[in-house]
Amino acid sequence: MNTAKTILLILISTLLLLVSELSYGQHAEIIIDAENGSVLHEINASHSWFPASLTKVMTLYMTFDALKSGQIGLTDTLVTSRHAALQPNSKLGLRQGETLSVQDAILALITRSANDAAVVLAEHLGGTEENFAVKMSTMAHSLGMYDTHFMNATGLPHPWQVTTSRDMAMLAWKTQRNFPNYYPYFSWHSFNFKGRELHGINKFTASYPGAEGMKTGFTCGSGYNLISSATQNGKHLIGVVLGGITSSERYKLMVNMMNNGFANQYDDRPTENISTMSNDSSGLPPYQLGCGNTAPTAIASNDDTVNEAASYVKPTKLHNRSPIAHHHPTKNTHVLVKNKSHVKAKAHAKVIVAVKHKSTNKIKSNQPVKNKKAKVITKAKAGKTHHHHS
Repeated sequence: MNTAKTILLILISTLLLLVSELSYGQHAEIIIDAENGSVLHEINASHSWFPASLTKVMTLYMTFDALKSGQIGLTDTLVTSRHAALQPNSKLGLRQGETLSVQDAILALITRSANDAAVVLAEHLGGTEENFAVKMSTMAHSLGMYDTHFMNATGLPHPWQVTTSRDMAMLAWKTQRNFPNYYPYFSWHSFNFKGRELHGINKFTASYPGAEGMKTGFTCGSGYNLISSATQNGKHLIGVVLGGITSSERYKLMVNMMNNGFANQYDDRPTENISTMSNDSSGLPPYQLGCGNTAPTAIASNDDTVNEAASYVKPTKLHNRSPIAHHHPTKNTHVLVKNKSHVKAKAHAKVIVAVKHKSTNKIKSNQPVKNKKAKVITKAKAGKTHHHHS
């Protein structure tokens, strides 16, 4: 009898451990050492995913590149087009013809994930958002993000706008390394726009010890995404989480990764560098949440602000997530191609999708898989509303 009880207790304990491990469900994550690009840990890092508003990190990368080359300046005036003004939430609420500076647009993307500001930047740099998206994809591939393709500057749902957590970590790493003068913008958690104090939505940036910032993202297709960077005791880490089922889940996953990274819990991982990781993405992007799956209007926004503040998405139906479920986009989610340059992008995307259909659906199981100090932007240049979280 005692033996039976002992066996039962062991079984219950094992089951509880398994439930704890599976409670987060399927997602993708990666954490790297930003000093040298070493991969400390990853789960499903090469699996295709929808980037949502993490897309805006590439929009910002393109903006920083234009600033660095002298193509634009921080105080340059941008004019809002009708297309930009009509963007869904989250946004600043810009009206057609309204102006803002390049710096205001940058801060609007980082703190408020503003879709209208992203399109204003895209049109200023690319002529049209479509042309800018082609340039984004070209830049991504030049950075080694071979499994990423962009169709817009915002991250609004599009079946061909895909990435991987490995590629997003590469983007964050290259942003830090290539733009030390502009990277500190990611640490801002509020800014003043035309008399309004606008507060940030990134809880990691606001609360984690040593947090340097980066970006949140959400759509029903992607789930809750997050790129974060932090420094503790001279150690600098970059983490990416794709596919959290709730906003709080993505933060918990990120905090766990960061804590383990700073505590050297991943030291037993075989040496691997993000630059040499496999860039052959597997599978099609999973459709993470039940919301919007049968209601296209419900996924026509990428509203981090609403979801962070009110958590308005309460999933009632989850697709099979073990292994990662694959979603085949419906006609309702497609966007019309309007120019020759985008036709090329469309053709390229079809090739990507065709390849992904042939890819294996197997998902890798959990495995344990100093950037130079950035020049700080002066108060005179960056404004008085800069709130740095250390």
